[in-house]
Amino acid sequence: MTTDDRAPGATLIRGIDWLLAHDAGADRHVMRRGADLAFRDGVFVDPAALAPADIAQEIDGRDLMVMPGFVDIHAHPGFETMLKGLTEEVASRALGLSSLYEYLFLFDTTHEGMVAATQVALTELMQSGMTTICDLSTPHEGWIDTLAASGLRAYATPMFRDGRWYTKNGHEVLYQWDTAAQADARMAAALAEVDAAIAHPSGRLSGMICPAQIDTCTEGRFRDAQAEARARGLKLQTHAAQSTVEFREIVRRHGCTPIGWLEKMGILGPDTIVGHGIFLDHNPRVDWPETRDLAAMAASGTSLAHCPTVFARRGISLQTLGGYQRAGVEVGIGTDTYPHNFVDEMRTGIYVARVAGQDVRAAEASAMIHAATIGGARALGRDDIGRIRPGARADFFTVDLRHPSMRPVHDPVRSLIFSAGERAIRDVWVDGRQVVRAGRGLAFDLEDALGRLEAAQRASVAQVAKYDWAGRDVDTLMPRAF
Repeated sequence: MTTDDRAPGATLIRGIDWLLAHDAGADRHVMRRGADLAFRDGVFVDPAALAPADIAQEIDGRDLMVMPGFVDIHAHPGFETMLKGLTEEVASRALGLSSLYEYLFLFDTTHEGMVAATQVALTELMQSGMTTICDLSTPHEGWIDTLAASGLRAYATPMFRDGRWYTKNGHEVLYQWDTAAQADARMAAALAEVDAAIAHPSGRLSGMICPAQIDTCTEGRFRDAQAEARARGLKLQTHAAQSTVEFREIVRRHGCTPIGWLEKMGILGPDTIVGHGIFLDHNPRVDWPETRDLAAMAASGTSLAHCPTVFARRGISLQTLGGYQRAGVEVGIGTDTYPHNFVDEMRTGIYVARVAGQDVRAAEASAMIHAATIGGARALGRDDIGRIRPGARADFFTVDLRHPSMRPVHDPVRSLIFSAGERAIRDVWVDGRQVVRAGRGLAFDLEDALGRLEAAQRASVAQVAKYDWAGRDVDTLMPRAF
Protein backbone atom coordinates (compact mmCIF):
# COMPACT_ATOMS: atom_id res chain seq x y z
CA MET A 1 0.00 0.00 0.00
CA THR A 2 2.92 2.35 -0.47
CA THR A 3 1.89 3.55 -3.91
CA ASP A 4 -0.92 5.96 -4.60
CA ASP A 5 -3.61 3.63 -5.95
CA ARG A 6 -6.46 6.08 -5.60
CA ALA A 7 -8.71 6.79 -8.58
CA PRO A 8 -7.63 9.95 -10.45
CA GLY A 9 -11.03 11.57 -9.94
CA ALA A 10 -13.64 11.41 -7.22
CA THR A 11 -15.27 8.26 -5.89
CA LEU A 12 -18.98 8.57 -5.21
CA ILE A 13 -20.97 6.16 -3.03
CA ARG A 14 -24.54 6.85 -4.04
CA GLY A 15 -27.71 6.27 -2.06
CA ILE A 16 -26.22 4.92 1.18
CA ASP A 17 -28.95 3.38 3.32
CA TRP A 18 -27.40 4.59 6.60
CA LEU A 19 -24.54 7.11 6.79
CA LEU A 20 -23.05 8.14 10.13
CA ALA A 21 -21.99 11.66 9.18
CA HIS A 22 -20.52 14.47 11.26
CA ASP A 23 -22.41 17.65 12.08
CA ALA A 24 -19.59 20.21 12.25
CA GLY A 25 -21.74 22.81 13.99
CA ALA A 26 -22.75 20.51 16.83
CA ASP A 27 -19.48 18.53 16.63
CA ARG A 28 -21.27 15.21 16.85
CA HIS A 29 -22.27 12.28 14.70
CA VAL A 30 -25.69 12.25 13.01
CA MET A 31 -27.34 9.44 11.09
CA ARG A 32 -28.50 10.22 7.55
CA ARG A 33 -30.64 8.00 5.33
CA GLY A 34 -30.30 7.64 1.58
CA ALA A 35 -27.24 9.90 1.52
CA ASP A 36 -24.33 10.20 -0.90
CA LEU A 37 -20.65 10.21 0.07
CA ALA A 38 -17.72 11.36 -2.07
CA PHE A 39 -13.97 11.54 -1.66
CA ARG A 40 -11.03 12.59 -3.80
CA ASP A 41 -7.28 12.71 -3.18
CA GLY A 42 -7.77 11.14 0.24
CA VAL A 43 -10.28 13.74 1.46
CA PHE A 44 -14.08 13.74 1.76
CA VAL A 45 -15.71 16.24 -0.59
CA ASP A 46 -19.26 17.56 -0.96
CA PRO A 47 -21.06 15.20 -3.36
CA ALA A 48 -23.36 18.02 -4.47
CA ALA A 49 -20.37 20.03 -5.69
CA LEU A 50 -19.22 17.32 -8.12
CA ALA A 51 -19.90 17.54 -11.82
CA PRO A 52 -20.45 14.25 -13.68
CA ALA A 53 -17.00 14.59 -15.25
CA ASP A 54 -15.42 14.73 -11.78
CA ILE A 55 -16.60 11.22 -10.86
CA ALA A 56 -14.13 8.48 -11.72
CA GLN A 57 -15.83 5.67 -9.79
CA GLU A 58 -19.36 5.13 -8.50
CA ILE A 59 -20.39 2.60 -5.86
CA ASP A 60 -23.93 1.51 -5.06
CA GLY A 61 -24.69 2.40 -1.43
CA ARG A 62 -27.84 0.33 -1.09
CA ASP A 63 -27.80 -2.21 1.74
CA LEU A 64 -24.81 -0.48 3.29
CA MET A 65 -24.10 1.46 6.46
CA VAL A 66 -21.04 3.72 6.21
CA MET A 67 -19.20 4.74 9.37
CA PRO A 68 -16.07 6.76 10.18
CA GLY A 69 -12.96 4.65 10.78
CA PHE A 70 -12.18 3.80 14.38
CA VAL A 71 -9.19 5.37 16.14
CA ASP A 72 -7.16 2.98 18.33
CA ILE A 73 -5.09 5.14 20.67
CA HIS A 74 -3.37 2.36 22.64
CA ALA A 75 -2.25 -0.98 21.19
CA HIS A 76 0.72 -3.35 21.45
CA PRO A 77 0.57 -5.29 18.17
CA GLY A 78 4.27 -6.18 18.11
CA PHE A 79 4.01 -8.74 20.88
CA GLU A 80 0.61 -9.34 22.47
CA THR A 81 -0.81 -11.23 19.47
CA MET A 82 1.55 -14.08 20.34
CA LEU A 83 -0.11 -14.67 23.74
CA LYS A 84 -3.45 -15.97 22.44
CA GLY A 85 -4.44 -19.10 24.31
CA LEU A 86 -1.91 -18.49 27.07
CA THR A 87 -2.63 -15.57 29.39
CA GLU A 88 -6.43 -15.27 29.30
CA GLU A 89 -6.84 -16.95 32.69
CA VAL A 90 -3.76 -15.99 34.68
CA ALA A 91 -3.52 -13.30 37.32
CA SER A 92 -1.47 -12.85 40.47
CA ARG A 93 -3.94 -12.72 43.34
CA ALA A 94 -1.23 -11.47 45.67
CA LEU A 95 -0.48 -8.63 43.24
CA GLY A 96 -3.94 -7.13 42.88
CA LEU A 97 -5.15 -9.50 40.13
CA SER A 98 -2.72 -7.97 37.67
CA SER A 99 -0.78 -10.24 35.34
CA LEU A 100 1.89 -7.61 34.65
CA TYR A 101 4.35 -8.24 37.41
CA GLU A 102 4.57 -12.01 37.37
CA TYR A 103 3.72 -12.96 33.78
CA LEU A 104 4.52 -10.10 31.38
CA PHE A 105 8.21 -10.87 30.94
CA LEU A 106 7.87 -14.66 30.69
CA PHE A 107 7.66 -14.58 26.91
CA ASP A 108 10.47 -13.51 24.65
CA THR A 109 10.39 -13.40 20.89
CA THR A 110 12.54 -12.85 17.84
CA HIS A 111 12.54 -10.05 15.31
CA GLU A 112 10.67 -12.34 12.92
CA GLY A 113 8.08 -13.01 15.62
CA MET A 114 7.51 -9.30 16.19
CA VAL A 115 7.02 -8.67 12.47
CA ALA A 116 4.55 -11.56 12.18
CA ALA A 117 2.66 -10.46 15.30
CA THR A 118 2.38 -6.92 13.97
CA GLN A 119 1.14 -8.03 10.55
CA VAL A 120 -1.50 -10.28 12.09
CA ALA A 121 -2.68 -7.67 14.59
CA LEU A 122 -2.89 -4.85 12.06
CA THR A 123 -4.86 -7.06 9.68
CA GLU A 124 -7.30 -8.06 12.41
CA LEU A 125 -7.73 -4.45 13.49
CA MET A 126 -8.41 -3.04 10.03
CA GLN A 127 -10.87 -5.87 9.36
CA SER A 128 -12.79 -4.65 12.42
CA GLY A 129 -13.06 -1.07 11.14
CA MET A 130 -9.94 0.50 12.68
CA THR A 131 -8.19 3.02 10.43
CA THR A 132 -5.81 4.82 12.85
CA ILE A 133 -3.51 3.11 15.35
CA CYS A 134 -1.08 4.22 18.05
CA ASP A 135 1.44 1.38 18.14
CA LEU A 136 3.17 1.19 21.53
CA SER A 137 5.93 -1.26 20.70
CA THR A 138 9.61 -1.86 21.18
CA PRO A 139 11.60 -0.42 18.26
CA HIS A 140 12.72 -3.12 15.85
CA GLU A 141 14.15 -3.30 12.36
CA GLY A 142 11.55 -2.67 9.67
CA TRP A 143 8.86 -1.55 12.15
CA ILE A 144 8.14 1.76 10.43
CA ASP A 145 8.02 0.11 7.01
CA THR A 146 5.55 -2.49 8.32
CA LEU A 147 3.28 0.26 9.62
CA ALA A 148 3.46 2.05 6.29
CA ALA A 149 2.86 -1.13 4.29
CA SER A 150 -0.34 -1.81 6.22
CA GLY A 151 -2.04 1.16 4.60
CA LEU A 152 -3.24 2.36 7.99
CA ARG A 153 -2.81 5.78 9.55
CA ALA A 154 -0.27 5.01 12.25
CA TYR A 155 1.49 6.68 15.16
CA ALA A 156 4.78 5.00 16.00
CA THR A 157 4.91 5.13 19.81
CA PRO A 158 8.14 3.43 20.91
CA MET A 159 8.36 2.90 24.65
CA PHE A 160 11.42 3.71 26.76
CA ARG A 161 12.10 3.66 30.50
CA ASP A 162 14.72 3.89 33.23
CA GLY A 163 14.19 0.46 34.71
CA ARG A 164 11.90 -2.54 34.95
CA TRP A 165 9.90 -4.36 37.56
CA TYR A 166 10.33 -8.00 38.59
CA THR A 167 9.28 -10.39 41.34
CA LYS A 168 11.32 -13.01 43.16
CA ASN A 169 8.42 -14.65 44.95
CA GLY A 170 5.11 -13.79 43.27
CA HIS A 171 3.94 -11.40 46.00
CA GLU A 172 6.56 -8.62 46.11
CA VAL A 173 7.42 -6.28 43.22
CA LEU A 174 10.96 -4.93 42.98
CA TYR A 175 12.60 -2.57 40.48
CA GLN A 176 15.89 -2.92 38.64
CA TRP A 177 17.22 0.44 37.44
CA ASP A 178 19.46 0.98 34.43
CA THR A 179 22.42 3.33 34.39
CA ALA A 180 21.69 6.82 33.10
CA ALA A 181 23.67 6.06 29.94
CA GLN A 182 21.60 2.94 29.22
CA ALA A 183 18.30 4.76 29.76
CA ASP A 184 19.42 7.73 27.66
CA ALA A 185 20.40 5.41 24.82
CA ARG A 186 17.02 3.70 24.93
CA MET A 187 15.22 7.03 24.75
CA ALA A 188 17.45 8.23 21.90
CA ALA A 189 16.64 5.08 19.92
CA ALA A 190 12.92 5.66 20.48
CA LEU A 191 13.15 9.27 19.34
CA ALA A 192 14.97 8.17 16.19
CA GLU A 193 12.06 5.82 15.37
CA VAL A 194 9.55 8.62 15.90
CA ASP A 195 11.49 10.93 13.62
CA ALA A 196 11.71 8.21 10.97
CA ALA A 197 7.94 7.73 11.09
CA ILE A 198 7.29 11.45 10.68
CA ALA A 199 9.67 11.58 7.71
CA HIS A 200 8.21 8.51 5.99
CA PRO A 201 7.12 9.27 2.42
CA SER A 202 3.72 7.60 2.84
CA GLY A 203 2.46 10.74 4.60
CA ARG A 204 0.20 8.63 6.84
CA LEU A 205 2.66 8.10 9.69
CA SER A 206 3.41 10.20 12.73
CA GLY A 207 4.72 9.52 16.21
CA MET A 208 4.17 9.88 19.91
CA ILE A 209 6.56 10.15 22.84
CA CYS A 210 6.10 7.34 25.35
CA PRO A 211 7.85 7.10 28.73
CA ALA A 212 6.58 3.57 29.22
CA GLN A 213 5.12 3.44 32.74
CA ILE A 214 4.80 5.90 35.56
CA ASP A 215 6.63 3.53 37.90
CA THR A 216 9.54 2.70 35.53
CA CYS A 217 10.50 6.29 34.62
CA THR A 218 12.13 8.93 36.76
CA GLU A 219 10.94 12.50 37.07
CA GLY A 220 13.85 13.60 34.90
CA ARG A 221 12.82 11.11 32.21
CA PHE A 222 9.28 12.46 32.19
CA ARG A 223 10.51 16.04 31.92
CA ASP A 224 12.88 15.13 29.08
CA ALA A 225 10.11 13.24 27.30
CA GLN A 226 7.76 16.19 27.63
CA ALA A 227 10.40 18.55 26.23
CA GLU A 228 11.01 16.26 23.24
CA ALA A 229 7.27 15.96 22.59
CA ARG A 230 6.80 19.72 22.68
CA ALA A 231 9.80 20.30 20.43
CA ARG A 232 8.19 18.05 17.81
CA GLY A 233 4.60 19.15 18.37
CA LEU A 234 3.64 15.62 19.43
CA LYS A 235 1.54 14.01 22.14
CA LEU A 236 2.94 12.14 25.15
CA GLN A 237 1.42 8.89 26.40
CA THR A 238 2.29 6.82 29.45
CA HIS A 239 0.79 3.89 31.35
CA ALA A 240 -0.48 5.16 34.69
CA ALA A 241 -3.00 4.11 37.34
CA GLN A 242 -3.15 0.66 35.77
CA SER A 243 -2.81 -1.49 38.91
CA THR A 244 -3.07 -1.33 42.67
CA VAL A 245 0.60 -2.37 42.86
CA GLU A 246 1.63 0.68 40.86
CA PHE A 247 -0.73 2.93 42.86
CA ARG A 248 0.85 1.87 46.14
CA GLU A 249 4.37 2.12 44.76
CA ILE A 250 3.85 5.73 43.67
CA VAL A 251 2.29 6.53 47.04
CA ARG A 252 5.33 4.95 48.74
CA ARG A 253 7.77 6.99 46.64
CA HIS A 254 5.98 10.32 46.39
CA GLY A 255 3.15 10.40 48.91
CA CYS A 256 0.48 10.97 46.27
CA THR A 257 -1.56 9.09 43.70
CA PRO A 258 -0.16 8.35 40.22
CA ILE A 259 -2.38 11.05 38.71
CA GLY A 260 -1.36 13.36 41.53
CA TRP A 261 2.32 12.79 40.75
CA LEU A 262 1.79 13.48 37.04
CA GLU A 263 0.05 16.68 38.07
CA LYS A 264 2.91 17.72 40.41
CA MET A 265 5.43 17.18 37.61
CA GLY A 266 3.34 19.28 35.21
CA ILE A 267 2.78 16.31 32.89
CA LEU A 268 -1.01 16.44 32.91
CA GLY A 269 -2.39 18.56 30.10
CA PRO A 270 -4.00 18.55 26.64
CA ASP A 271 -0.87 17.05 25.11
CA THR A 272 -0.91 14.01 27.42
CA ILE A 273 -2.74 10.69 27.16
CA VAL A 274 -2.96 8.48 30.25
CA GLY A 275 -3.02 4.81 29.32
CA HIS A 276 -5.69 2.99 31.37
CA GLY A 277 -6.20 5.40 34.30
CA ILE A 278 -8.34 2.89 36.20
CA PHE A 279 -7.00 3.26 39.73
CA LEU A 280 -7.78 6.89 40.37
CA ASP A 281 -8.49 7.99 43.91
CA HIS A 282 -12.24 7.40 43.51
CA ASN A 283 -11.74 3.70 42.76
CA PRO A 284 -12.91 1.82 45.88
CA ARG A 285 -10.04 -0.67 45.64
CA VAL A 286 -7.40 1.96 46.48
CA ASP A 287 -9.13 3.23 49.65
CA TRP A 288 -7.88 6.81 49.25
CA PRO A 289 -9.28 9.56 51.49
CA GLU A 290 -9.73 12.17 48.74
CA THR A 291 -11.31 12.15 45.32
CA ARG A 292 -9.70 14.76 43.09
CA ASP A 293 -7.86 12.77 40.37
CA LEU A 294 -10.73 12.75 37.89
CA ALA A 295 -11.29 16.48 38.28
CA ALA A 296 -7.55 17.10 37.78
CA MET A 297 -7.56 15.15 34.54
CA ALA A 298 -10.63 17.00 33.28
CA ALA A 299 -9.41 20.46 34.27
CA SER A 300 -6.04 19.90 32.63
CA GLY A 301 -7.47 18.53 29.39
CA THR A 302 -5.67 15.20 29.80
CA SER A 303 -7.12 12.38 27.68
CA LEU A 304 -7.66 8.75 28.70
CA ALA A 305 -6.86 5.65 26.63
CA HIS A 306 -9.51 3.19 27.80
CA CYS A 307 -8.77 -0.50 27.07
CA PRO A 308 -11.56 -2.50 28.72
CA THR A 309 -11.01 -6.08 27.51
CA VAL A 310 -7.60 -6.87 28.97
CA PHE A 311 -8.67 -5.63 32.41
CA ALA A 312 -12.07 -7.31 32.30
CA ARG A 313 -10.18 -10.60 31.89
CA ARG A 314 -8.71 -9.96 35.36
CA GLY A 315 -11.96 -8.75 36.96
CA ILE A 316 -10.85 -5.11 36.82
CA SER A 317 -12.77 -2.20 35.33
CA LEU A 318 -12.87 1.55 34.93
CA GLN A 319 -15.22 3.25 37.40
CA THR A 320 -16.90 4.02 34.93
CA LEU A 321 -16.69 5.06 31.27
CA GLY A 322 -19.76 7.26 31.49
CA GLY A 323 -18.53 8.79 34.74
CA TYR A 324 -15.24 9.87 33.15
CA GLN A 325 -17.04 11.32 30.15
CA ARG A 326 -19.56 13.21 32.27
CA ALA A 327 -16.69 14.59 34.38
CA GLY A 328 -15.26 16.14 31.21
CA VAL A 329 -12.40 13.73 30.49
CA GLU A 330 -11.93 13.02 26.78
CA VAL A 331 -11.89 9.24 26.45
CA GLY A 332 -10.50 7.34 23.49
CA ILE A 333 -10.49 3.58 23.02
CA GLY A 334 -7.51 1.25 22.75
CA THR A 335 -7.32 -2.49 22.14
CA ASP A 336 -4.10 -2.89 24.16
CA THR A 337 -3.59 -6.65 23.90
CA TYR A 338 -5.58 -9.29 22.05
CA PRO A 339 -8.01 -9.88 20.49
CA HIS A 340 -7.17 -7.05 18.12
CA ASN A 341 -10.83 -6.55 17.35
CA PHE A 342 -12.15 -3.05 17.74
CA VAL A 343 -15.86 -3.88 17.74
CA ASP A 344 -15.29 -6.53 20.41
CA GLU A 345 -13.46 -3.93 22.48
CA MET A 346 -16.39 -1.53 22.26
CA ARG A 347 -18.99 -4.13 23.17
CA THR A 348 -16.95 -5.35 26.14
CA GLY A 349 -16.43 -1.76 27.27
CA ILE A 350 -20.15 -1.09 27.32
CA TYR A 351 -21.03 -4.23 29.23
CA VAL A 352 -18.23 -3.81 31.76
CA ALA A 353 -19.25 -0.21 32.43
CA ARG A 354 -22.86 -1.24 33.01
CA VAL A 355 -21.88 -3.97 35.46
CA ALA A 356 -19.38 -1.72 37.28
CA GLY A 357 -21.87 1.14 37.46
CA GLN A 358 -24.86 -1.13 38.08
CA ASP A 359 -26.69 0.97 35.52
CA VAL A 360 -27.57 0.34 31.88
CA ARG A 361 -26.90 4.04 31.24
CA ALA A 362 -23.31 3.83 32.50
CA ALA A 363 -22.25 3.38 28.87
CA GLU A 364 -24.34 3.60 25.73
CA ALA A 365 -23.63 2.85 22.09
CA SER A 366 -23.57 6.53 21.11
CA ALA A 367 -21.04 7.40 23.82
CA MET A 368 -18.84 4.46 22.87
CA ILE A 369 -18.92 5.41 19.17
CA HIS A 370 -17.90 8.95 20.18
CA ALA A 371 -14.95 7.61 22.19
CA ALA A 372 -13.92 5.27 19.36
CA THR A 373 -13.88 8.08 16.78
CA ILE A 374 -14.06 11.73 17.84
CA GLY A 375 -12.68 11.03 21.33
CA GLY A 376 -9.62 9.26 19.97
CA ALA A 377 -9.11 11.93 17.31
CA ARG A 378 -9.24 14.70 19.94
CA ALA A 379 -6.74 12.83 22.10
CA LEU A 380 -4.40 12.91 19.10
CA GLY A 381 -5.11 16.61 18.54
CA ARG A 382 -6.89 16.03 15.23
CA ASP A 383 -10.17 17.24 13.83
CA ASP A 384 -9.75 15.60 10.42
CA ILE A 385 -10.17 11.91 11.34
CA GLY A 386 -12.87 9.95 13.17
CA ARG A 387 -15.62 11.79 11.32
CA ILE A 388 -17.25 11.91 7.90
CA ARG A 389 -17.59 15.46 6.57
CA PRO A 390 -16.11 17.45 3.68
CA GLY A 391 -12.47 18.31 4.39
CA ALA A 392 -11.80 15.36 6.71
CA ARG A 393 -9.54 12.50 5.68
CA ALA A 394 -11.35 9.73 3.83
CA ASP A 395 -11.03 7.06 6.54
CA PHE A 396 -14.21 4.96 6.73
CA PHE A 397 -15.73 1.50 6.46
CA THR A 398 -18.88 -0.11 5.13
CA VAL A 399 -21.20 -2.54 6.89
CA ASP A 400 -23.20 -5.13 4.97
CA LEU A 401 -26.80 -4.69 6.10
CA ARG A 402 -27.77 -7.95 4.37
CA HIS A 403 -25.43 -9.94 6.60
CA PRO A 404 -27.62 -12.26 8.71
CA SER A 405 -26.16 -10.91 11.96
CA MET A 406 -27.35 -7.40 11.06
CA ARG A 407 -30.95 -8.39 10.32
CA PRO A 408 -33.59 -7.25 11.01
CA VAL A 409 -32.29 -3.71 10.51
CA HIS A 410 -33.79 -1.27 12.96
CA ASP A 411 -30.76 0.46 14.53
CA PRO A 412 -27.71 -0.75 12.59
CA VAL A 413 -25.21 0.88 14.97
CA ARG A 414 -26.55 -1.15 17.88
CA SER A 415 -26.75 -4.26 15.72
CA LEU A 416 -23.10 -3.84 14.70
CA ILE A 417 -21.86 -3.43 18.27
CA PHE A 418 -24.09 -5.83 20.15
CA SER A 419 -24.80 -8.56 17.59
CA ALA A 420 -22.78 -8.60 14.37
CA GLY A 421 -19.32 -7.48 15.39
CA GLU A 422 -16.67 -7.39 12.69
CA ARG A 423 -18.39 -10.16 10.70
CA ALA A 424 -20.57 -7.61 8.91
CA ILE A 425 -17.75 -5.17 8.05
CA ARG A 426 -17.17 -5.42 4.32
CA ASP A 427 -14.74 -2.77 3.03
CA VAL A 428 -12.36 -0.31 4.70
CA TRP A 429 -10.69 2.79 3.26
CA VAL A 430 -7.83 4.84 4.71
CA ASP A 431 -6.91 8.15 3.09
CA GLY A 432 -9.15 7.19 0.16
CA ARG A 433 -7.31 3.91 -0.45
CA GLN A 434 -9.02 0.59 0.09
CA VAL A 435 -7.25 -1.57 2.70
CA VAL A 436 -9.96 -4.21 3.25
CA ARG A 437 -12.08 -5.74 0.49
CA ALA A 438 -14.97 -8.10 1.21
CA GLY A 439 -13.70 -8.57 4.77
CA ARG A 440 -10.11 -9.41 3.85
CA GLY A 441 -7.09 -7.23 4.54
CA LEU A 442 -5.11 -6.38 1.40
CA ALA A 443 -1.70 -5.46 2.80
CA PHE A 444 -0.27 -8.74 4.11
CA ASP A 445 -0.45 -12.46 3.38
CA LEU A 446 -2.36 -13.29 6.56
CA GLU A 447 -1.97 -17.06 6.31
CA ASP A 448 1.79 -16.74 5.93
CA ALA A 449 1.99 -14.27 8.84
CA LEU A 450 -0.06 -16.61 11.04
CA GLY A 451 2.31 -19.47 10.29
CA ARG A 452 5.29 -17.37 11.31
CA LEU A 453 3.45 -16.20 14.41
CA GLU A 454 2.68 -19.78 15.45
CA ALA A 455 6.34 -20.74 15.05
CA ALA A 456 7.36 -17.77 17.20
CA GLN A 457 4.84 -18.73 19.86
CA ARG A 458 6.11 -22.32 20.03
CA ALA A 459 9.70 -21.13 20.43
CA SER A 460 8.72 -18.65 23.13
CA VAL A 461 6.57 -21.11 25.09
CA ALA A 462 9.51 -23.52 25.25
CA GLN A 463 11.58 -20.87 27.09
CA VAL A 464 9.07 -19.78 29.75
CA ALA A 465 10.73 -21.64 32.64
CA LYS A 466 13.93 -19.69 32.03
CA TYR A 467 12.19 -16.41 32.85
CA ASP A 468 9.84 -17.49 35.62
CA TRP A 469 10.97 -16.66 39.17
CA ALA A 470 10.15 -20.22 40.30
CA GLY A 471 11.32 -21.99 37.15
CA ARG A 472 7.81 -23.18 36.24
CA ASP A 473 7.04 -24.23 32.68
CA VAL A 474 4.06 -23.04 30.66
CA ASP A 475 1.98 -26.15 31.36
CA THR A 476 2.31 -25.51 35.09
CA LEU A 477 1.60 -21.78 34.86
CA MET A 478 -1.06 -21.84 32.16
CA PRO A 479 -2.52 -25.33 31.78
CA ARG A 480 -4.89 -25.79 28.86
CA ALA A 481 -8.63 -25.55 29.57
CA PHE A 482 -9.03 -29.29 29.04
